[in-house]
Amino acid sequence: MAKGIGKGKASQTFVWIILGLLIVGLAGFGATSFTGGGSAVARVGEAEVTIDDYARALQTELRQIQAQAGRAVPLSEARTFGVDQIVLGRLVGSAALDDQAQAAGVSVGDERIAEEVRSTPAFLGIDGAFDPESYRFALQQNGLSVRDYEASLRADLSRQILQAGIVGGVAAPEPYVDTLLGFLREERDVTWAPLSEADLAEPVPDPTMSELAAFHTENAGAFTVPETKVLTVAALTPDMLIDGIEIDETMLREVYDERLSEYETPERRLVERLVFADTAAAEAARAGIEAGETTFEALVEERGLTLIDVDLGDVSARDLGEAAEAVFALDGPGVAGPAPSSLGPALFRVNAILPATSVTFDEARGELFEEIAAERARRAILDEIQPVDDLLAGGATLEELVAETQMALQTLDWRPGEAEGPGGYEAIRQAAAAAREGDFPEVIELEDGGIAAIRLDETRPPALRPLDEIEDEVAAAWRAQELGFRLAARGAEIAGEIEAGRDMAAFDLALRWDRGLTRNGFVEGAPAGFLPTLFEMAPGEVRVIEGPGAAVIARLEEVRAPSGEDADTLAIRALLAGQVQQGLAEDLLLGFMNAARDSVRVDIDQAAINAVHSSFP
Repeated sequence: MAKGIGKGKASQTFVWIILGLLIVGLAGFGATSFTGGGSAVARVGEAEVTIDDYARALQTELRQIQAQAGRAVPLSEARTFGVDQIVLGRLVGSAALDDQAQAAGVSVGDERIAEEVRSTPAFLGIDGAFDPESYRFALQQNGLSVRDYEASLRADLSRQILQAGIVGGVAAPEPYVDTLLGFLREERDVTWAPLSEADLAEPVPDPTMSELAAFHTENAGAFTVPETKVLTVAALTPDMLIDGIEIDETMLREVYDERLSEYETPERRLVERLVFADTAAAEAARAGIEAGETTFEALVEERGLTLIDVDLGDVSARDLGEAAEAVFALDGPGVAGPAPSSLGPALFRVNAILPATSVTFDEARGELFEEIAAERARRAILDEIQPVDDLLAGGATLEELVAETQMALQTLDWRPGEAEGPGGYEAIRQAAAAAREGDFPEVIELEDGGIAAIRLDETRPPALRPLDEIEDEVAAAWRAQELGFRLAARGAEIAGEIEAGRDMAAFDLALRWDRGLTRNGFVEGAPAGFLPTLFEMAPGEVRVIEGPGAAVIARLEEVRAPSGEDADTLAIRALLAGQVQQGLAEDLLLGFMNAARDSVRVDIDQAAINAVHSSFP
């Protein structure tokens, strides 16, 4: 049975997106006075946040949230999570920096502004040069005048200069980076052995009834059935109608013919294309590859490109045009060309051949029938929603509903986490969780196009399952616990002898030697706490590490600090240093921003803010 969870995940994801943004946004915003009227939503000292600035920033934030949430998010919903405060806080923080830049006389000249404008890709013409018309058009499309844009650009560049002055000298402390690196890359060697029941002097005996009864009582939570809702469910799903749907052969054939491109696909190839200035250059590159003097990857790298840049994906002969003959002449992976392309002479590398496929009508018939029948069933159920809704609104019971419609009745014992039978539908699980005694049944639309209605008949409180009903289950749990206790005790005896000088190999154990273990590694067959415990131990130390119904004995042999010359270690160290430096710079900039904001008067125009909000759908 289908399980629909998309909507629930999207909503949860949206909440986390908003909360994450809220933490960042509120860092630069504090409570201030409120005024009314004017063209700005906020004034911070001599700087201001204009209505247009706020509206554009709010719109940008909404678009980002909608893209991540995968659905339309109205401003009214976003505001419940403080998005408007996030945006305003960010703009107020920037304005505080602008005010400080003005006070310090930090600014950029017209030549710098012109340089920035001329180098902006959106303002370039088809010849790659700055185009005044493209410049004005792009600004017009965004509701900006040249004067306003250049003033905003000047403020941005001045702010960047100020920020660079604040954080320019920040560096990651070497001892701190080395400490982090040591934590992440330190290696440990260990000799260890799992203990089993065979290592005990005698096997674990079967429990007595008194032992089982005591264990059952002491671990009641493990054997208690949670609160259960007994539901009556009336449902109509597409699967219930499909057997009664008839589809003539002619329609199936017509649908097959319409979708023939899905069932008959030509041979395709995974291809990369590297274009050259002329045929001579392409031929020279091909000769270098054949002579073993270079590779296709090296040629791509020499051009400042990556393999992603030259990847054409899977293409057919039709997609390649004049180059198809050369590329499809290869009977396996290799380089073809030079051959013509829309961009000039090129070498084509074939990485894989995807053979042509052909699915006959007889082979596709069953799939087509199920698909068309399911769609007809969903449409038929859609027509039933209103009549079913009318019956329920008129006071019909679920039993009467089943008698009047094609719906079927069944009972569901539902508890959180259950997903059997009708509980396989997310819509029914949500309705079951919210159901209360006395509620009137309502139509529930299911993920596969079906419908249902539920009634809560009884709520059973949590109950301890009787021992006589689950004796085998309780006995297995008792035995696992007892085995764990006895293995730990035997491990302690062995550890004591090893520490007293007896060789670990002298015991009849299945010894294992693992070398170069790191904190984020994995050791197959070891209990969950194995690595954390290992990194608490000193060289030569012996410990018994326990897990559920298991135990291992381990001796730490050696601890090695990260190698200062290993390429991977050096790369990780550089990454850590960059992250530490960035974190320190952000903290310093945030502190400066807060101090700047607190040192001047900040006025918030709530009327202007409300006017902006009212313009959003």
